[in-house]
Amino acid sequence: MNPSSIVADTEERAALREAVGKLVGKYGHDYFMAKSAAHEEPTELWQDLGAAGFLGVHLSEEYGGGGGTMSDLAVVVEEASSQGCPLLMMVISPAICGSIIDAHGSHELKQRWLPGIANGTLKMAFAITEPDAGSNSHEITTTAHPDGDGWRISGTKYWTSGIDEADAVLVVTRTPQAGPKGRHPLSLFVVPTDAEGVSWQHIPAALQQPEHQFTVYFDDVRVGRDALIGDEGNGLRQVFAGLNPERITAACISNGIARYALGKAAQYAKDRQVWRVPIGSHQGVAHPLAESYIGTQLSRLMAYRAAELFDAGADAAEASNIAKFAAADSSLRTLDQAMQTHGGNGMALEYGLADLWFVARMLKTAPVSREMVLNFVAQRSLGLPASY
Repeated sequence: MNPSSIVADTEERAALREAVGKLVGKYGHDYFMAKSAAHEEPTELWQDLGAAGFLGVHLSEEYGGGGGTMSDLAVVVEEASSQGCPLLMMVISPAICGSIIDAHGSHELKQRWLPGIANGTLKMAFAITEPDAGSNSHEITTTAHPDGDGWRISGTKYWTSGIDEADAVLVVTRTPQAGPKGRHPLSLFVVPTDAEGVSWQHIPAALQQPEHQFTVYFDDVRVGRDALIGDEGNGLRQVFAGLNPERITAACISNGIARYALGKAAQYAKDRQVWRVPIGSHQGVAHPLAESYIGTQLSRLMAYRAAELFDAGADAAEASNIAKFAAADSSLRTLDQAMQTHGGNGMALEYGLADLWFVARMLKTAPVSREMVLNFVAQRSLGLPASY
């Protein structure tokens, strides 16, 4: 599968794609799963990605980034995943947190965190979801109480990925007082994970990946003014600087998994012979794989279109949501078909497919559920009455 055949990479982007593929390919899926099984960070791979400039390819050069675009980061994330290494932390640390700080952080915040995020020496988690708020960010209860020249943060976050390996966490909070419409304005803070009052509890999950999920507790955590991103109470606008990159790069993980699975399935269908002919010569095998290829390429086109809109400063919300929706569904269908092509071997871990199932399945639910994407499209794109 030629990754540049449909998306029409520029010469520079094709070179970036090739370089990322070669670097991550040296580690490969076996490395990724060994780290996942041992509950270890893929430290060597992460450090190499950072040292090569891939993690911060989209961040400002002034703060250690590559000065590139979201389209460049999309290539990096997709290629890493296509080598069997879907690193969720790439979505969280550089795509969400890095993008938000780059767009809205103070000079001091950028100087403190962006170089490390870009070169891989620092990681940042993202805490927005809460047990009783779900997808409705207006209902979060984690509160930043004014305290002298700073704030004290109290509350609980849920399904916060990778905080155990992060140096800091970007926390979405609300103000104590509601605004005129009854909603509490939001504020964003960068909180070091070793700050007094920060603790977390592991959430056991079926996912096989290096990053683990946690419930995070903020017990009267003191932060100063230097921890605030942008303006107090303006967090809703600021958080969207990270949510579209989140959806775009999540789509790229799904598309990379699909490409990886298709490569495995196509090779197996050419090599595996039953009744003296390769099984890929039978339309019952070939056609479902061809349909999976079509779905993957369509999903890739949407993801890169969303990245282009984001890079142009246009409204990328619709395209980003559609890209995430299409890629998650297509990826899961493709992975399932790749496993089916392998027959019973599709369930054997040595073939490197079944162990990706729950990662691919998770991307239908997170970072935004398919139902919330459908709500967005129904209301924003079609103008239908709101259902909530």
